[in-house]
Amino acid sequence: MALTDEERSRLADIVRLQPTKNGELQDAWGLEGGSEVHQYLENHLKEYYYRDDDSLIRSTAEANDLVDVEPGIEADAVAKGGAPETIRVPELEARVFEVVAGPDERSQSVVAVLNAVREAFDLDPDIDEVRRALRSLERKNVVEVVYRTVPTFRLAVERDAITVEVDG
Repeated sequence: MALTDEERSRLADIVRLQPTKNGELQDAWGLEGGSEVHQYLENHLKEYYYRDDDSLIRSTAEANDLVDVEPGIEADAVAKGGAPETIRVPELEARVFEVVAGPDERSQSVVAVLNAVREAFDLDPDIDEVRRALRSLERKNVVEVVYRTVPTFRLAVERDAITVEVDG
């Protein structure tokens, strides 16, 4: 099946962002809702993606070969529950990774991470963007959630054990 330019571009987003959710693709593609994302995936890219045991969207090996982007993670490591050696993430996720508490430190709330990003970098993301970045890093097995009064976050691995490449 020959892909249109839009389909190829959206397939590249899946490869780059995986493991991902409808909401992340909704934001990336400028769609109205998760159901529109699901409909697009089923109607246009059904052969090139699958949902893992946690219902996260991942690209097939064929999809990885079709587009000229590096996968967001090393699939084998994360599928086995481990941390990848390299992650490819948008700039905000890279900045969040740089400032979130280390694995031996007290976990931080989303607000604390937001303030750390604002203090350390010339960025002013909103709280929902930081929350999405933390959850995306959690799905990549490099950040863990610690449930206290509110969900809090810290690295699941030593910071220097991961190579972070900023995508785009």
